[in-house]
Amino acid sequence: MLRRYPEVGEPLACEPVTKGLLNHGYRVSTTRGSYFLKHHLDKRHLGDTSGERATIVRQHRATQRLQSLGVPVVPPLTDREGGTLTVIGDRSYALHPWIDGLHRIGAQLTCVQSRRLGTLLGAVHTGLEQVMSPRGGGGGEQHGATAQPPSRPGYGSPDAADTFALIDELLAVARGERPRDTPRDAFDELAVHRLVERRALLEQHAHRRPPTPAGPATGWVHGDFHPLNLLYRGGDPVAIVDWDRLGVQPRAEEAVRAAAIFFVQPAGELDLAKVRAYARAYRRAAGVGAAELAAAVHRVWWERLNDLWILHWRYRLHDRRADPQFPAVSALAVWWTREYAAVCAAFTE
Repeated sequence: MLRRYPEVGEPLACEPVTKGLLNHGYRVSTTRGSYFLKHHLDKRHLGDTSGERATIVRQHRATQRLQSLGVPVVPPLTDREGGTLTVIGDRSYALHPWIDGLHRIGAQLTCVQSRRLGTLLGAVHTGLEQVMSPRGGGGGEQHGATAQPPSRPGYGSPDAADTFALIDELLAVARGERPRDTPRDAFDELAVHRLVERRALLEQHAHRRPPTPAGPATGWVHGDFHPLNLLYRGGDPVAIVDWDRLGVQPRAEEAVRAAAIFFVQPAGELDLAKVRAYARAYRRAAGVGAAELAAAVHRVWWERLNDLWILHWRYRLHDRRADPQFPAVSALAVWWTREYAAVCAAFTE
């Protein structure tokens, strides 16, 4: 791999980067510095049959153009043949400069820094609108150019009937219908409680399902804007990473979804003061009106009310990596339903 980049020097060490749930990456140390080697996973192994290599190249070009606009991104290095993607066997790789920085959750951000976060996401959305348009050199790529799994947010509204069926299936496993070598534990007790609670909430609010498909306010978005994909140095963001989900979605939904990750507290409540600061800054930077944010709040709330992905991972895929997130994530759906008006006001006023 490094032979394609003679300017980076000779390799000295290669260590896996362990942050994140799905990414594969390595910190490569050479005689001339440190670099991030990203292994782009073959999406066919994740149930996505799209043309992943062309999509990756488009992601690379988008970050190159965003960098020219001053957005803090880390485009891949260009190899001696002018390319950014290296295919070795059936695996795809890209080499990026290494950026020193820390991940920060909302509890570590002040209200001023929360405003900066909203401004940054607004700059991402307006920047993408510019660079991905035909006039911006994006090659005329328009809506639908990036395929997303059917369950991705913004592509239809979840049907409560499907969620009820999933709840019944997950309850059976959480209550004890499992192999003898996996005894029931405290997580299972909490899962049962939350599943029963979620079913009651859905029965009560099923009439509030938002219209599908989503409204026309779509645009190019990062697709996965959360604390593990943003690096800070001191109090300032220095790099937005992991553009694998770059695509066309309702842009305001990304803003709401990101806030629900950044500003959720351990008890499952949102820090509404920081949400308000963030949302005001985002609306100004992105030119998004209050009505668009209100619609996005409703759609993301409904999405969360129907979302059981952590339990799907644990009980269907036997993957427990996301288990630590479950207490806050599951509590948030309940709290958000109870405080719906206050949450909507924080995003729109």
